[in-house]
Amino acid sequence: MSAQTEVLGAEATKTASTTGSDLGIVIHSNDPETVWNAFRLANHAAGQKDKVRVFLLAKGVEAQNLGNKDFDVEAMMKKFVDAGGEILACGTCLKLRNTEGTALCPLSTMADLYEIVKRSDKIITF
Repeated sequence: MSAQTEVLGAEATKTASTTGSDLGIVIHSNDPETVWNAFRLANHAAGQKDKVRVFLLAKGVEAQNLGNKDFDVEAMMKKFVDAGGEILACGTCLKLRNTEGTALCPLSTMADLYEIVKRSDKIITF
């Protein structure tokens, strides 16, 4: 390894440690506990200064309406957005359910999901 490569590697590590990671989370479940935990992770990562984006796909587009007495999914989602997180919902998946995007879960496209995958350091699915 050249000295220049070592320096560039050290700079990349330094930048990543001060700016956080770029994390993409894809939620395709409509199980309240699973979705609630996905947003718990998203909130924790955002608190670590990571850039976090969530894409709701398939049954996951039902997330905003999943809450119950044990798992307040919508509250977790609002906390995430209030912390600077971004949530996008698959437009085709919403249309299949005869619903529309909301302020919390705006309608998006496969191109948006592709950009999340392309730009993220890591992708996690729930």
